[in-house]
Amino acid sequence: MAAPVYPAWVTRWISGQWRQKKRPPAIRPTRPLVLANKVANRREQAGEATCITEMSVMMACWKQNDFNDAACAKEIRMFYDCVAKAEKERKNQNEDALSPRGNLPSSKVNKLLRRFPQITRYV
Repeated sequence: MAAPVYPAWVTRWISGQWRQKKRPPAIRPTRPLVLANKVANRREQAGEATCITEMSVMMACWKQNDFNDAACAKEIRMFYDCVAKAEKERKNQNEDALSPRGNLPSSKVNKLLRRFPQITRYV
């Protein structure tokens, strides 16, 4: 008994030759696939408020004494001492430290990207 004769397209379809002729489309990116040399300036997260209790005590004293500074000198001095102490702690914080979420601020990222720019072409 002779084998059945099929059309040429059926044998190509069964053998998988039809897949070799069709290739997926080439994807061309709209932008080059490299990092930019700078990032957008983002506002850094505001830190927690300090010296709130001292400020509220000072304002309560002002209200009781008709906003007389002489009567509230002790409270004013305590508030200014607290502000100076908080400012000193903020300045002593390490500049290269990560934020609480583990991210570098955008100013530090830009500084690093300026030191190590992206190579966009080969020599």
